[in-house]
Amino acid sequence: MLFALAFVSTLSFAQVSWNVKGGMNISNWTKDTGADAKVGYKIGGGMEYAFDQRWALQTSLFLSSKGVKGSGYIDESSNADVTVNQVYLEMPIMAALRIPVCQQMNLVFSAGPYLAYGVGGEISAESGGVKGSVDTFSDDALDRFDAGLAYGVAAEFGKIVVGLEGQFGLVKIVDADGAPKNINVSLTVGYKF
Repeated sequence: MLFALAFVSTLSFAQVSWNVKGGMNISNWTKDTGADAKVGYKIGGGMEYAFDQRWALQTSLFLSSKGVKGSGYIDESSNADVTVNQVYLEMPIMAALRIPVCQQMNLVFSAGPYLAYGVGGEISAESGGVKGSVDTFSDDALDRFDAGLAYGVAAEFGKIVVGLEGQFGLVKIVDADGAPKNINVSLTVGYKF
C-alpha cells in the first residue's frame, strides 16, 4: 500500500521540461597513441523527466564533434600532420540528482550511458606539401558506432544551465587488438523551457 501511495505521489509530481545546449568538446583517444587533444563542438537539445524535486531522468540528442590531431601517430616513421574529425549523433541517458544551493540555484550531478553513431567527418594528412583525406567513417577508416559512460555536474541559475560533462568510451574506434577508444570533456551552456 505504501509503495502504491509513493508511486501515485511520484506520478503526480512528475513533470517534463525541455532544453537546448551548446558548447565545446575537448577530445582524445585512450592509449598512448602520441595524438594530441582536439577541440570540437557540441550542440543539441533534450528533455528531463523529474520524478520529484531531487531525482530526474535526462536524455538529449547532440551533434558532437570529436577527434585527435598530431604528427606521426599513425605511422611512427612518418612526419605527416594528421587530423581526425569524428562527427557523431549522440544520445546520453542520464540519472540526475538535483541539490538546491540557494534560491534560483541548483547543482545537478548526473551519470549514465551514452550511445553515438558517426555521421560525418574527415581524416586529413599532410606530409612534405602533399595533402590527402578520407571520410572518417568509410570502410577503410573508423567504426561508426560508439558507446560508453557519461557523467557530469551542472549549475542551474534559474533557466540558464552551465555544465561540465565527461565521457569515457567503451567501444574501440576500429576493430583491432589494442585499438584506442574515445574520451571527451565538454563545457556546455543551455536554456531550460
